[in-house]
Amino acid sequence: MPIKGTVKIDNKTKNLVKRLNPGDIAVINHRELDKVAAQSLIDKKVKAVINVAPSLSKDYPNLGPLTLLEAGIPLIDDAGEELLLKLQEGDKVEIIGGEIYLEDDVIGRGMLLNKDYVLAEMEKSRQNVNITLSKFVQNTLDYARNEIDLICQKLKIPKVNTVFENRHTLIVVRGHNYKEDLIAIKSYIDEVRPVLIGVDGGADALVEFGYTPDIIIGDMDSISDKTLKCGAELIVHGYPDGRAPGLKRVEKLGLKAEVFAARGTSEDIAMLLAYEKGTELIVAVGTHSNMLDFLEKGRKGMASTFLVRLKVGSILVDAKGVSKLYKSPMKAKYLAQLVLAALVPLTVVMVIAPPTRELLRLLFIQFRILLGI
Repeated sequence: MPIKGTVKIDNKTKNLVKRLNPGDIAVINHRELDKVAAQSLIDKKVKAVINVAPSLSKDYPNLGPLTLLEAGIPLIDDAGEELLLKLQEGDKVEIIGGEIYLEDDVIGRGMLLNKDYVLAEMEKSRQNVNITLSKFVQNTLDYARNEIDLICQKLKIPKVNTVFENRHTLIVVRGHNYKEDLIAIKSYIDEVRPVLIGVDGGADALVEFGYTPDIIIGDMDSISDKTLKCGAELIVHGYPDGRAPGLKRVEKLGLKAEVFAARGTSEDIAMLLAYEKGTELIVAVGTHSNMLDFLEKGRKGMASTFLVRLKVGSILVDAKGVSKLYKSPMKAKYLAQLVLAALVPLTVVMVIAPPTRELLRLLFIQFRILLGI
């Protein structure tokens, strides 16, 4: 069945989603499409996606293509970068199979992926995971030697007005299942009222859920102007030499920001900020914590994350685990078992305690008197 629509084009998917409207056809240049990017396209209700690069990885089973197909969005794959030169934003195209038509002329061809093919290719890539893991670990160790100053040297922590001491801190990154995690821990947020830190697009996520971030930290390249102006303290992630490209955007909006110059990712320095400022507990939502997360992000190692988690691990809790627990409803038999388990030690304590023993002895005597025995 032909697919017709208006194209929106960008080499960076995170920039494209800001301009997409429901029913648009998204033209992306996203090698090894990750789940987070796929979900952002789904949220915009696009009619179809044309990827000029290969969407599937040969090294690991990336979830982006399958996520799109399961949402019912057609994906035309590996259409070739030359297509970007033949299209302009706003062009109306028609897709038939894997062929892309502009004014009745075929201007490009790709493969219209289906679920069976994607699952088969993902299974093939799983066979290469051990090799990929070996390279990933080696890269992590190599980079860790260069980034050890992230936790061993005294970093210049930016000044903030937000008070961390005697409070929990919630750090939100727009990563895997961040929406589900935020829903699952909503009662925690409302009751505990932790310091709220949004890492780049994670700040938009907090606003979407009705919260105002206390601090926004990151490169400032994937966050809306509206959220930047919400009143939060702004911290731009800079390079170790002090350069901070994201500062220009902040200043252009007439806002002020501190610069946190350090190696690693923005979520890493968000954790370091909370830790150094004396927070009691760090709860992480959507953060990258495993090899697949980092491969999908395009990083070849996780040295900084590994080092930072070594430092803050004693107070770090991943909300992914919390959300999974919340998804499992408490069954009546489990509740009864919990109550029974709690009553057993209570009963033992009552029986052992001298006053309780004496009371039970008196009751037993009274019982014998009543029965005349």
